Amino acid sequence: MTAEPAVAARIRDIVTAMAPQPPAELADTQRLIEDLGYDSLRLMELTVVLERSFGLPRYRPEDLRGVLRVGQVIDLVARTEAA
Repeated sequence: MTAEPAVAARIRDIVTAMAPQPPAELADTQRLIEDLGYDSLRLMELTVVLERSFGLPRYRPEDLRGVLRVGQVIDLVARTEAA
């Protein structure tokens, strides 16, 4: 599932704004923890902000397994919006 460009851009803006180590330029291949400095608390905060920003249902922990990169966050939100 591919997100609309405007949705993907909004997600990238949120990820960058909340990143402890924001990059000069964000790439979909960047890792949330290793590249952007997210820790478990910040990842939970990111999840809540995305849920509220896009009117999504609450994610369960199993929904978030394997979501390690920016592009995977975008795909997750796009899949959830489509469901």
